[in-house]
Amino acid sequence: MVQWTDFERQTIQSIFGKMDYDDVGPAALSRCLIVYPWTQRYFGNFGNLSNAAAIQGNPKVAAHGKTVLQGLVLAVKNMDDIKATFTELSVLHSEKLRVDPDNFRLLADCLTIVVAARMGAEFTADVQGAFQKFLAIVVCSLCRQYH
Repeated sequence: MVQWTDFERQTIQSIFGKMDYDDVGPAALSRCLIVYPWTQRYFGNFGNLSNAAAIQGNPKVAAHGKTVLQGLVLAVKNMDDIKATFTELSVLHSEKLRVDPDNFRLLADCLTIVVAARMGAEFTADVQGAFQKFLAIVVCSLCRQYH
């Protein structure tokens, strides 16, 4: 079981409480698809992903980016049992969709970059540490079906 300090809990809840999901989710997923183009193979039914402008303007990418963030909100609400919270999503992504588990880490890195850009000076090293710990636990929970 993961041990969370009061600072970590408060920081994660604060970040997600202030987050603009309509901005951050699409920006993070778009960044992932642009920076790591091989991740696009899981989104073949999303239409035009031929270049950065197409990806950033794609409504299906935007919608899925928001969906990803809504999934993370579930983790925020269940920080003491993230593993159980993501059991069904883990099975879906590993067994049905066959998503390479490393893609979750890549998306988490892109999300960190977007959140840091939006928060600016508020994204201190301590805040980043708490945020990345949270994302690492989420990624680990999503990837557990692969082991």
